[in-house]
Amino acid sequence: MTQFVALALSIYNRRKELFRERSGTMLPRYKTVKGFGENEINIQKSRFIAYIERAETEEQAQEFIQMIKKQNWAATHNCSAYLIGEHDQIQKANDDGEPSGTAGVPILEVLKKKNLKDTVVVVTRYFGGIKLGAGGLIRAYGKATSEGLNATGIVERKLMRVMHTTIDYTLLGKAENELRSSVYTIKEIHYLEKVELETFVEEGEKESFSAWMVELTNGQAEIREGGVLYLEETIKG
Repeated sequence: MTQFVALALSIYNRRKELFRERSGTMLPRYKTVKGFGENEINIQKSRFIAYIERAETEEQAQEFIQMIKKQNWAATHNCSAYLIGEHDQIQKANDDGEPSGTAGVPILEVLKKKNLKDTVVVVTRYFGGIKLGAGGLIRAYGKATSEGLNATGIVERKLMRVMHTTIDYTLLGKAENELRSSVYTIKEIHYLEKVELETFVEEGEKESFSAWMVELTNGQAEIREGGVLYLEETIKG
């Protein structure tokens, strides 16, 4: 991915998060894939290649599917599914020539079982000469998807508020040490006339964080709320 494309995606995602914040639809936390992934398995001489990507709109999902189809134009099938939206509003599955319900739906069911959001999967099959039957196909596409997700990695995105804490330099050592050994994460430290600590705090913990900082600094801290954004943490699928 070029630096320009990465920057454009970053701006787009931030604008989307700002829109969600204003409309009050941001989820406190949810799971999705880490990013692009690819994994191949072989079943009865057929190659099943899972391609996985994050997609926050149906347009992004369709563009990814078409890209994989173009890349694998000689494949027997390019089956796909995606799950998009805070409340899984958009769900689509495509068997791409496999018997109805034996490919796209099993892919989608794996995404649902793992409680993933904003995820698109294409499983490309190169037929190896041995028919698997309906049950075999369902298991094969499900397995290809599961192993593809494991290879790609899953993250939990937590909605965090950036809290700004301004203190005198005499309090910096104590405050920084306490923060680094706490459940909170320091985003950045600004060394100005006074020190400003930017800290990631979960939305539901703003009041307790503020109270803790006031006690920690004997009431000498100035605390204000900043913007919100998602932090990602890799988890086991």
